[in-house]
Amino acid sequence: MAIIGTIAGIPLFTTIQEALAWAAANGLSGYHTHSLQGQVGYMGGANHQQATGMPLNTNAPPQTPQAPQAPSTPSSSSGSSGGGGGGGY
Repeated sequence: MAIIGTIAGIPLFTTIQEALAWAAANGLSGYHTHSLQGQVGYMGGANHQQATGMPLNTNAPPQTPQAPQAPSTPSSSSGSSGGGGGGGY
């Protein structure tokens, strides 16, 4: 099997047949393509998320759950919080 490289630890093959064989050996089906170092390669799994368990944009910051925020309490100030004026267009 000729491997171009790996993406997220998953091999990227030079042929569709190799990608399909890898997919079948790993309980997946299908294949999808990536470009690595200017060469089109084939990855087993119908899509990137199926093959790797992560979305395609692996450069995105990880999603971390945010702690629940305490409910805000009304302030005692009586100022106006109006927005900008009504300029004509």
